[in-house]
Amino acid sequence: MTEVESRAGGVLALLTERGQTLAVAESLTGGLVAAEITAVPGASRAFRGSVTAYATALKRDVLGVNGALLEERGAVDAETACQMAQGVRSALGADWGLATTGVAGPEPQDGQPVGTVFVAVAGPTTGAVVEKLRLEGSLSGDRAGDTGEEAGERVRAGIRTESVRGALELLYKELIENAGGQDREQTGGNGCLQP
Repeated sequence: MTEVESRAGGVLALLTERGQTLAVAESLTGGLVAAEITAVPGASRAFRGSVTAYATALKRDVLGVNGALLEERGAVDAETACQMAQGVRSALGADWGLATTGVAGPEPQDGQPVGTVFVAVAGPTTGAVVEKLRLEGSLSGDRAGDTGEEAGERVRAGIRTESVRGALELLYKELIENAGGQDREQTGGNGCLQP
């Protein structure tokens, strides 16, 4: 069992034990978070569903992310991640919302370099908490004769995989820290709550 599989199982166990549910909004991970969660037997007891909002317009139209925010700062932004988590929580009627947005590559996006990722969690008592990740991906498995494009695809895949791990870690941490429903809000400069 991989670390990500183990963390997905731990998240689902906590949610099931508490009778709570989860919904996921994904951009750069393109459904990978939902795939890890639904790979766990019994996931349907806590997992409501997911929205893969790869296009910026879907973040606005489906998840309710503020259009002016998207125009001003783009999709790769801490507040965008927070609003995605809150939006999917509301849209799918879940206790918890989890979101990923960022740049897996091969090119920078919204003025952000490749490897910039924001993961956010919105819960029943905490509003939204966001974490910024700086990921490099992995060039492990380089093979003689690989093209730059092939190496770039491995980096992209590594960034996406690490984003899934980061999102599940943040959710697990929030579930543990909010076990008793305590509110530990710390407002950050971007309007989201900072862990």
